Amino acid sequence: MKIKALLMLGLGVLSGNLYAKDYLISTPNTSLLITAVPGEKSKFQYYGCRIFEKDIQGIYDSGLAFGLESYPVFGLNTPGERAMAVTHADGNMSLDLAVEEVKQYTSNEAEVTEIRMKDKVYPFVLKQIYKAYKGTDIISTWVEVENHGKKPITLYRFASAFMPVPRGDNWMTHFHGFWGAECTQDEEKLTNGQKVISNKDGLANTETDNPSFMLTMDGRPQEENGHVLGGTLAWTGTYLIKMDVHNTKFNVSAGINEETSHYILEPDEAFTTPEFAMTYSTNGKGGVSRAFHRWAREYKLNQGKRPHDILLNSWEGVYFKVNQKEMDQMMEAFSAMGGELFVMDDGWFGNKYPRDGANCSLGDWEVCKKKLPDGIEGLLRSARKHNIKFGIWIEPEMTNTKSELFEKHPDWVMRIKNRPLSTGRGKTQVVLDLTNPEVQDFVFGVVDNLMTKYPEIAYMKWDDNSSLMDYGSSYLPKNKQSHLYIEYHRGLNKVLKRIRSKYPKLVMQACAGGGGRVNYGILPYFDEFWTSDDTDALQRIYLQWGVSGFYPAIAMASHVSADKNHQTGRHIPLKFRFDVAMSGRLGMEIQPKEMSEEDKAFAKRAIAAYKDIRPVVQFGDLYRLVSPYDNKGVSSLMYVTPEKDRAVFYVYKIAHLLNMVIPNVRMNGLDAGKMYRLVDLTAVKEDKPCSLHDKVISGRILMEEGISLKNLLKSEYSSLALELQEVK
Repeated sequence: MKIKALLMLGLGVLSGNLYAKDYLISTPNTSLLITAVPGEKSKFQYYGCRIFEKDIQGIYDSGLAFGLESYPVFGLNTPGERAMAVTHADGNMSLDLAVEEVKQYTSNEAEVTEIRMKDKVYPFVLKQIYKAYKGTDIISTWVEVENHGKKPITLYRFASAFMPVPRGDNWMTHFHGFWGAECTQDEEKLTNGQKVISNKDGLANTETDNPSFMLTMDGRPQEENGHVLGGTLAWTGTYLIKMDVHNTKFNVSAGINEETSHYILEPDEAFTTPEFAMTYSTNGKGGVSRAFHRWAREYKLNQGKRPHDILLNSWEGVYFKVNQKEMDQMMEAFSAMGGELFVMDDGWFGNKYPRDGANCSLGDWEVCKKKLPDGIEGLLRSARKHNIKFGIWIEPEMTNTKSELFEKHPDWVMRIKNRPLSTGRGKTQVVLDLTNPEVQDFVFGVVDNLMTKYPEIAYMKWDDNSSLMDYGSSYLPKNKQSHLYIEYHRGLNKVLKRIRSKYPKLVMQACAGGGGRVNYGILPYFDEFWTSDDTDALQRIYLQWGVSGFYPAIAMASHVSADKNHQTGRHIPLKFRFDVAMSGRLGMEIQPKEMSEEDKAFAKRAIAAYKDIRPVVQFGDLYRLVSPYDNKGVSSLMYVTPEKDRAVFYVYKIAHLLNMVIPNVRMNGLDAGKMYRLVDLTAVKEDKPCSLHDKVISGRILMEEGISLKNLLKSEYSSLALELQEVK
């Protein structure tokens, strides 16, 4: 990966001004071209497939160069959308930025380009930064604003990114939903006007929307064909992504939702916007996804290269009815099935107010003596006895009005002076004010105290079951209440950085009432996320399909739950449930003693199979084959190693009709010249695998013609999980 600066008009310095330069920012398969002429506006020229120094003139000659401001600001020539709007201390609402200098340097992660711009009148400096991550096809961008004056400046609009997109037959893929149905995929043709993806939750910003999108340049989205731009905002708070589409132009802007978050920038203060990451694929949506997955594993997940354990979470097994005997019994049974990690969920804490439901005890992080007389020590002894790791659930950003913490520190809660206090879950849940350093210390202490006392804890599930309801802070000054959405997440990030500095190997899961925090703003501090509270295997196919657009399988917690399912009431065979869960980070959310011996035996074989294919699923390249949203009666996907010597193939029957058409499924990502042995991973009867088991078929046939499923998926909720092994 390299960044080239080309001198277009000459060399050297003349009268103190640098000559015009074109800056080519490249990854292995993409390039972004910026022109930065000192004293003039920085210009965005091109973003697309990889070009080289010799191609730059061709971009101009072919008419592909946009020649538009790379960061347009409000005030002069104001029609149209702008990336930034401010008010200076004298009331002037304009900016007029010109390039001062461009710096390029190499960091451990990336090649970085900084374009420094300064207002021509006011002491206002803006740095536009582009970061090309090494070994990936991801380029990110953000801005840093500096107030070099003696009086405050108010920021009213501050996008992280603003870029033109070629206008054509543009379609957008985006993701929306609600609790239990997060990240539902929507695709639509972009007509003239504006399309907005926004979130104002304040805390859990991906339950109803996700700050990620794909844009096609050439028609309806396709999985492995077409030119597609993909982008995501790495931010956990409120956001605004806007598609501004006209007959002849198309601009995209992305950043913090500034609607209730104007920011007062003090003298000598700097303000940094969140990172916006993007890629450009000539291999359809699949190319976008694979680029983001590789980037995530390399740079944006804690321990992204470490295989993830197979775990059992206690929640759907016992809910709040945690006790020593049940926890020991669940550990023993799961260990016998081959499980590696047991996670005790909600319900383990509180003494004055025992945590028997959702209406009390958050903040009182002491073991409930009534439920667990032997404490965490007793649970760790059980884990050692059963040769299994131990993890625990926390919700450290929250408290209940029925808690000792609230009684001691009512001032630590987000609330509005002279207004009634809004409450959430259990009609008592409230949010701690993380803008306050004392609260930050307390939240850090929740993790630190547990890890100091019990260093054997291997895993923490960090939950958030509330929106930021009352927009008020007793810590922030009255003239900076509008900073609340921003300062909360600055405080949260400070806490998480402290945790990661002290406990880098502690595995942590980001949960927010399910999939409410599936974003790259928070994931660098976490190893994985809870995809959804909905564990229904059929609905999970749709959920996980959407999530896979931008987030990798290694981080996507997918659990086998009970029959019947606790959310939908659906009855689904255990094999189907395992086959779905094995396409992500496999886990279980079940009470083992309610399983039959036959089911336990199957689970043991399935877990053993997953351990064998784990490297392929968690580190391989994803190829989505048949979308559940295409209503073909089946859904299919597969993972392939970079060497193309192993693959794992999944197919699920999601509709069941008599004599229905079941299409052949063509595989992808294989080596056409190689031969592959097919292995049935999850046969219901160990001695009766499917008819494809042990067959050897060429990659060419598997990709060009596929496999016939009409005799393999005969019953309702039929499914297959096959391993492909290269035969040499």
